Amino acid sequence: MRALVLDGGLRYRADRKEARLRPGEARGQVLVAGLCNTDLELARGYMGFTGVPGHEFVGRVVEGPAKLVGKRVVGEINAGCGRCAGCRAGDSRHCPKRTVLGILGRDGAFADTLTLPVVNLKRVPDALADESAVFVEPTAAAFEILDQMPEDAGTQAVVLGDGKLGLLVAQVLAQAGYAVTAIGKHPDKLRVLRGSGARVRLASDKPPANVDVVAECTGTASGLQTALAVVRPRGTVFLKSTVAGQATLDLAPAVINEVRIQGSRCGRFEPAIEALAAERVNVSRMVSAVLPLEKGVEAFHRAVAPGVLKVLLRVAS
Repeated sequence: MRALVLDGGLRYRADRKEARLRPGEARGQVLVAGLCNTDLELARGYMGFTGVPGHEFVGRVVEGPAKLVGKRVVGEINAGCGRCAGCRAGDSRHCPKRTVLGILGRDGAFADTLTLPVVNLKRVPDALADESAVFVEPTAAAFEILDQMPEDAGTQAVVLGDGKLGLLVAQVLAQAGYAVTAIGKHPDKLRVLRGSGARVRLASDKPPANVDVVAECTGTASGLQTALAVVRPRGTVFLKSTVAGQATLDLAPAVINEVRIQGSRCGRFEPAIEALAAERVNVSRMVSAVLPLEKGVEAFHRAVAPGVLKVLLRVAS
């Protein structure tokens, strides 16, 4: 099959062997896949991943249960062992033996086909276009903040970063009723939030202070330091960035101000699918380019160009 492969560098191959279908899994034909910051970090060496990257996708089941074959699906990316205490409790995201689509021990979505456990797959409503459905996984990650939000968190929120995830988080928090200020470096990207209810501010402006909640989505190693300068004492910082590099960090403000620091990763797909289908989260203005799989290496280069938001790969129709 055709695939993008990370193995000492990123390259396109037309002869990648399909993954073996394990018990309880289905095989999906990838229709559209999306590049995210994690994919770019993997290409820089994050987690030492080798294989086919890509974890944001919408596909069509071609092998699996009869009720799913031919149906469009998206998929939760963490595949647990099914036997540990976490999996038995319904939390495969933190299974110590899990594989993660396109990130850890499992080939991903930048290929003609992929495999995932049947329980990971969620049907896509007919009215939701492929180019919107591919945003389900990152939108679910944005909704995870709401599931993790402390009851006493407050209502003032700042989102740091105007990349793809930051723009999704700002929309999700705004539609949930938070008073959101999105801070970024690029006015053209921040314009995506027009009409969302979120206020915008440039990073070069004087930063706010004493904010209840800060979502750190900058994709930089220094993002947490900025978040700690913005959040109020006993406020909450959500960490969303995954970065290959390291940075020296002064954690004294977190201790002195008793700041709650919450790592935040994957989320439930159901609220994301509902919000995208109802267009409460608007992603149409976030697509900068759609390229065929054969131009996947070019897509990675395009994704890091100034002003670019989401780059999609159209794999099949």
